[in-house]
Amino acid sequence: MNVALIGVVIFVAVLVLWLILQSSQSRQKSEAIESQMNELRRDLQSVATAQAKSTGQLETIAKGVAQRLDSVTPALQDAIRNSAQITGQMTSDAQAKMADELKNTRDQIGEIQKQLGAVQLAGQQMSQTAQTLEGILGGAKSRGSLGEVTLERLLEDSLPPTQYEMQYRFSSGEAADAVVKLRDKKLLAIDSKFPLDAYRRIAAEGDEARRAFTLAVKGHADAIAKKYIVPDEGTLDIALIFVPSESVYYELLMTQDNKGQPLDGYCRDKKVIAVSPNTLYAHLCVIAMGLRGMQMEENAKRLLASLSGMEIQMAKFTDKFGVLGTHLKNAQQSYSESDKLFERAQSTLEGMLGGGTDDATLENAQGNLALPAEASVKKSA
Repeated sequence: MNVALIGVVIFVAVLVLWLILQSSQSRQKSEAIESQMNELRRDLQSVATAQAKSTGQLETIAKGVAQRLDSVTPALQDAIRNSAQITGQMTSDAQAKMADELKNTRDQIGEIQKQLGAVQLAGQQMSQTAQTLEGILGGAKSRGSLGEVTLERLLEDSLPPTQYEMQYRFSSGEAADAVVKLRDKKLLAIDSKFPLDAYRRIAAEGDEARRAFTLAVKGHADAIAKKYIVPDEGTLDIALIFVPSESVYYELLMTQDNKGQPLDGYCRDKKVIAVSPNTLYAHLCVIAMGLRGMQMEENAKRLLASLSGMEIQMAKFTDKFGVLGTHLKNAQQSYSESDKLFERAQSTLEGMLGGGTDDATLENAQGNLALPAEASVKKSA
């Protein structure tokens, strides 16, 4: 906006100078013409005076020339006056435009000042809000509690209650802020007491505070590795350090120690993995999917064992059913033979009752009764 105003002012100044130069040149030309005409008039008058006695024609010519010059002079003066008027009009127009531009510029500057005032007011409000929040949070203990609450909410949103435990205490008396329960009774410890005080001083103290921040994070990583990586008590050989702010997590990733080693690389060397709220949520989602997959695998194994037991029972049932079928088949055969024997006995009895009895008939009847009985005994054997 300032550049545009300066450009307008320069343009108007150049225009005014050009008009003044044109006017000056016109005046100079007019003065030169008037001077030349005066000299010409004097010359003509001198010639006319010198030749007045010899001829009267020259006087007449001189008078005509003088009249013509007198008629041209007002026209030139009018032209000069018109040029001055035009120059003045253009100058006044340019001044009016400059006044308008200056007014607009003042209005815009006033609007910008108002916006700057609003920005300053918003900054003051943000500062007051930050101070209020800092007063609410209190010291490091309160900020640690805030990290624990954030961690607990992430665990609640990602895992079932049976898969994690808050404030898990080891045999040494140290208590991890949370542990995730994995397969085979393995534990993954998570610590949320990140040294935020060292980070807060970076904005005010610069490199010195950043070096203090690096030392604080290294010391915290060493303490976590010592207290919460306990394979004898079922923990994994890694632990998680929860950074409750994405900006602090970014600072941790970008910071290097005096040897040029990245700060997160030092933590990984100590088997301590730094996670922010977003990355921890992703880790927990992957763990939840793995736990569900392992649960499905265990359910499939139990189902396969049940199916194997059912297969054994079905084999035993098949054997028993085959034996039962054999007995039923033998019983059916015995029933058929008994039925035939009964029919023969009945026929023999009817023949004996109807036609009399002699020795041949009795022998035939005995033979008919004996033969099926012996065959039945042989088949049963």
